[in-house]
Amino acid sequence: MSERLSVFKTYKLYVGGKFPRSESGRVYEVTDSKGNWLANAPLSSRKDARDAVVAARKAFGGWAGATAYNRGQILYRIAEMLEGRKAQFVREVADAEGLSKSKAADQVDAAIDRWVWYAGWTDKIAQVIGGANPVAGPYFNLSSPEPTGVVTVLAPQESSFLGLVSVVAPVIATGNTAIVIASEKAPLPALSLGEVLATSDLPGGVVNVLSGRTAEISTPLAAHQDVNAIDLAGADAVLAKELEIAAADNLKRVLRPQPVDDWVATPGIDRMTAFLETKTVWHPTGSLGASGSSY
Repeated sequence: MSERLSVFKTYKLYVGGKFPRSESGRVYEVTDSKGNWLANAPLSSRKDARDAVVAARKAFGGWAGATAYNRGQILYRIAEMLEGRKAQFVREVADAEGLSKSKAADQVDAAIDRWVWYAGWTDKIAQVIGGANPVAGPYFNLSSPEPTGVVTVLAPQESSFLGLVSVVAPVIATGNTAIVIASEKAPLPALSLGEVLATSDLPGGVVNVLSGRTAEISTPLAAHQDVNAIDLAGADAVLAKELEIAAADNLKRVLRPQPVDDWVATPGIDRMTAFLETKTVWHPTGSLGASGSSY
């Protein structure tokens, strides 16, 4: 039997449900923890970032308008697809983070479980943070959460997959759309996640994945007038301050970097509530019966 030629994988961006190369044509070398070459990843440009914003905005209306139950089904489908490609992600996480196969498998299992966890929250978060408000007068006063809009997410630099999922899943679980900037030194698991999302019934544009220099990509996104919020999880202190200043121009919601000792720990609901707005509706109750009593 003749020896086969190796088929090297070409990693691409994930924007608007498609897999473009960077419009700049640039790539950069990705190496493992020992400095060995793994692949060439796209080096995203400002134009790629702007294209991702257009895709995210276009997808927002449909995704925000979908039922919470439907969003939960899709998030669960992502977990299903990851389960079927677990071996690939274990290999990529092990290479990216210098972990043993068993420890990388633990990270991938936790990431899959994280999707399931957030899938279960999609139709429950409104019950937890919304509700009826007591008011003086014959009125119903109801508060309900609504998604903020287009959210830029700087993925954690060290946790290339579990950390990534932990910051992306809560953003889309609540109806937002996301532009994700992958870990600069370990982008391959994030780029492979795009392939999973594309086959998981997730509408194109709901999640857009960019790779490259974090500072180069995040700066125009922080200043972009059509981005509504930014999660600075993957920014260092200097970059975070610069981006926060840029984000103030159109009053973006900003989630500052928060130290995370263990990404495996149950995350709570803080990352979901960070990108929700509260809508309050007043409605007259009217009256019932001859006595005129209100309900």
